[in-house]
Amino acid sequence: MDTDGLRLFVLAAETLNISAAGRQLGIAPAVASARLSKLEHQVGADLLHRSTRKVSLSQEGAAFLPFAKEMLAQEDAGLAALGKDSEEATGRLRFAASSTFAQLYVAPILPEFLERYPSVSLELRLSDTQTNLIEGGFDLALRNYPIEDSNLKARKLADDKRVLCASPDYLKRHGVPRTPQDLQSHRLVVFQGGTPRALSKNGMRTPHTFPPAGAKPRVYCDDGASMRVAAVAGTGITMHALWSIHKDLEQGTLVRVLPDHEVDDHSAIWLVYPKANVLTAKVRVFIDFLLEKIGTPPIWDRH
Repeated sequence: MDTDGLRLFVLAAETLNISAAGRQLGIAPAVASARLSKLEHQVGADLLHRSTRKVSLSQEGAAFLPFAKEMLAQEDAGLAALGKDSEEATGRLRFAASSTFAQLYVAPILPEFLERYPSVSLELRLSDTQTNLIEGGFDLALRNYPIEDSNLKARKLADDKRVLCASPDYLKRHGVPRTPQDLQSHRLVVFQGGTPRALSKNGMRTPHTFPPAGAKPRVYCDDGASMRVAAVAGTGITMHALWSIHKDLEQGTLVRVLPDHEVDDHSAIWLVYPKANVLTAKVRVFIDFLLEKIGTPPIWDRH
């Protein structure tokens, strides 16, 4: 398959402008249009919808886009292995991550990354709702659960220790739980769609979970940042990652509940990318940058 055509298609899909994509590759609009038509003939589908007013990605084009990117990544990696094409990091990198984590740790370090790698641009998809990495055409994503998809590879960014916490005001009004069984009588704030997590004590797993079996949480939420704010305001007892609340613990706006217990699921934060992709320079330097700025030891454990 013509990789020049694939490269043109990827640029056109990202810019929704065939002429602009052609100019980036140094070809005239008429040549760009003809090359895209040739690619569509090869794959047997209209990849882009064209009109006199706009260009849009077809359903077939959206399905084909991640595979086009993978083929280009393989070509770039192969040329690099032969010493051809520089290892300079260039191009647009599509990165998906939890909005809560990104606000705290990724967004503040972006200026330094862009200064260090001026030929790389970033497209960020930030949401606490997980997106499909391959179908979405992402180069890299951040996940905080074990990777079960055999089509993905992962590199550990940091441990993700989780603890139970509440505000001092809530505990003053409702009492301090002394045992996991006491949680049954408390207001619990839990993540929407989450599953009960086993609790351990002194490194040994217990039969208890959070939320406890049979408990009826008072608040369900699908946004981690809002859960933290609600806990600080005194809404109830919740489970949070240390990266999210370590400053609240230091300042005393939140305190550990059952401090001799922690969530026993060996959680970690992973940087995930499609298994079929050979890491391109832009992805590799971004992974290295995140490891340098955030990773082991995690930034929230450095003070």
